[in-house]
Amino acid sequence: MKRNFLGAALLAAMVWACGPAEKPKDSAVADELAADYVKLVLRVGQYDGDVVDAYYGPEEWKPSPLPAADSVFPAQQMAQEAAELQAKLDALVEEGKMDERRAFMMGKQLKALHTKIRMMGGVEMSFDEEAMALYDAEPPHYSQAHFDSLLHQLDSLVPGEGPLSERFVAYVEGFIIPKDRLDTVFQTAISEARKRTNVVMQLPEDEEFVLEYVNDKSWSGYNYFQGGHASLIQINTDFPIFIERAIDLACHEGYPGHHVYNTLLEMNLVETKGWKEFSVYPLFSPQSLIAEGSANYGIDVAFPGEERMKYEAEVLFPLAGLDPTEAPRYHAIQGLRHDLNYANNEAARLYLGGRIDRDSAAQWLETYLLYEPDRALQRTRFIDQYRAYVINYNLGQDLVADWVSRNGGTADQPARRWEVFQMLLSNPYTASLLQE
Repeated sequence: MKRNFLGAALLAAMVWACGPAEKPKDSAVADELAADYVKLVLRVGQYDGDVVDAYYGPEEWKPSPLPAADSVFPAQQMAQEAAELQAKLDALVEEGKMDERRAFMMGKQLKALHTKIRMMGGVEMSFDEEAMALYDAEPPHYSQAHFDSLLHQLDSLVPGEGPLSERFVAYVEGFIIPKDRLDTVFQTAISEARKRTNVVMQLPEDEEFVLEYVNDKSWSGYNYFQGGHASLIQINTDFPIFIERAIDLACHEGYPGHHVYNTLLEMNLVETKGWKEFSVYPLFSPQSLIAEGSANYGIDVAFPGEERMKYEAEVLFPLAGLDPTEAPRYHAIQGLRHDLNYANNEAARLYLGGRIDRDSAAQWLETYLLYEPDRALQRTRFIDQYRAYVINYNLGQDLVADWVSRNGGTADQPARRWEVFQMLLSNPYTASLLQE
């Protein structure tokens, strides 16, 4: 596929962002620290399968399989190792032997790793404490009255009679993608998202993905980055999939979302700069706020304004056998529903804090996110598994959107928005850096 590569001026601006391509003469000690960090992440991941989201570093860095009898997590030992790595990092910074931005990011990642080790060892934290320690972000609080007001706005848009939740479920049932058309719709959406991304972003010629459909997951979609600029994208078909999810997941998991983000980090930081710490992606870390936030924001970058609704109406609705004349109202309803997304955080905060039980959390999600009962219970499984991770989708999206806008990537400057967005995806950022 032909690509329109970025101009020399933008590439120069992205250097650092990325700094000189050649490694500093004293980088050996920093690289040794990076290797020790990666190895510790991989060892922690042996005791929790969610810790390591992706690894594509040296094969010899992988730990030996755990003996069957060795199943007790050595929390104290690993916490000590994490603290020692932090002390070594501090010394390198003090001696000026490590790139400052690289050191800042590793420090945030190490703090998150140390926190996750302590949590796996039994340390309990509040929702807000966990969010700050793992994701470098302070989640906002919203009152129930705030969500009630949003539901009131939505009420007038959803047709029919009776309670809003029942009317909403009845209305959206008309926008389910038939199973026999699911792959066609998704492949088409991903192809379009990929085409739009490739027009403006510099991606390696060998980047690729494989799409699979799976069941029995707590999530709706997942990107497993394989390294070598390749991803495995999985779509969960436990529940009916609505038409808007085609664009959502095509962009979020693929282009310009997770697949592009991981590919650019691999290309610019691991391959070009030799920063091997980025060859492992610890899920419970500040990197995830950028990953999830940028993946959600990338939907609006690839399909800005009315372009999304127009493409869905002209292409995806007909492919799914749906009535395209309903696309404008459906799009408006889904836009208002999106504004309710922070209700998910409040449900997690109340549930994880022990103030409500699972059934009450599911009821909250049914009321404020308009989930069907089974889907609401599935979401509580996600909260059980990933806890404060939920902030990365909405707060992450808002922080990314604000940062891109403040750097000139406003909606009326689409070319600049793509440029700034690529700078974010190509370099190490955390929530605190976005708020500077």
